[in-house]
Amino acid sequence: MQQEIVLISGSGKFPFLFAQAARQKGYYIASVAIKNNTDSRLRKYVDEIRWFRISDFKKIFEFLKNGSIKKVAMAGQIKPRTLFDKKIFQDEELRKLIVDLKDRRADSIFGAVAQKLEENGLMVVDSTLFLEEHLPLKGILTLEDPDQEIRDDIQFGFQMAKEIARLDIGQTVVVKNKAVVAVEAFEGTDATIRRAGFIAPRGCVVVKVSKPKQDKRFDIPVLGLRTIQNLIRIKARCLAFEAGRTLLIDKEKCIDQAKRHHIIIAAV
Repeated sequence: MQQEIVLISGSGKFPFLFAQAARQKGYYIASVAIKNNTDSRLRKYVDEIRWFRISDFKKIFEFLKNGSIKKVAMAGQIKPRTLFDKKIFQDEELRKLIVDLKDRRADSIFGAVAQKLEENGLMVVDSTLFLEEHLPLKGILTLEDPDQEIRDDIQFGFQMAKEIARLDIGQTVVVKNKAVVAVEAFEGTDATIRRAGFIAPRGCVVVKVSKPKQDKRFDIPVLGLRTIQNLIRIKARCLAFEAGRTLLIDKEKCIDQAKRHHIIIAAV
């Protein structure tokens, strides 16, 4: 019997990568797609797709609960501004879920959603289930080795990033000469990098880490070509990320672009 999985698909390339990898493993994939978040081209990569508004949580939940597929994965980001849209509170089920939370951090919201799904017989699986090869192990991915100044910034940035990750503020910091230039919050990695470019337009080191208790069912650090393009834009010196716990999408293209612009990529 063919194995099946429902993919709750957010924005970006992560859902595409997950769908392709699952299909290679022989899975039937049904996607729950979110309007104004999910890329419509995903329909070519899945076996069926159902579209919902972010405010349709009750409909999404009923669709999942009453469906025959009981294995669920979540991949891709829900655009941060969506979580502040008053329309989401038009859904009574979602409103009750959020009101009961002690705070409205992304972890709290998506953790509560995952818990509700599992309480109703669904199994929410690790979003990296089929993607081990896209989680680079420790090492320098580009040709150039970092000099001592960059190594010092990586070490300093890693410590700072781990602390904001522990507090669930964000997972990325941009540093230069052991000074914090920008800290990620809800806006995401790319916006943080661009913001850093206005303050220190050359020579920054960008560091991204996982949270101490990262829940890989719905939250995994993700980097990709857009990240590299933003590094090029601000003339950054290095991108460092936590080895084995960070998803690097379009790895070969990322490395090629970084090499062309003398940007070091390091898994640490």
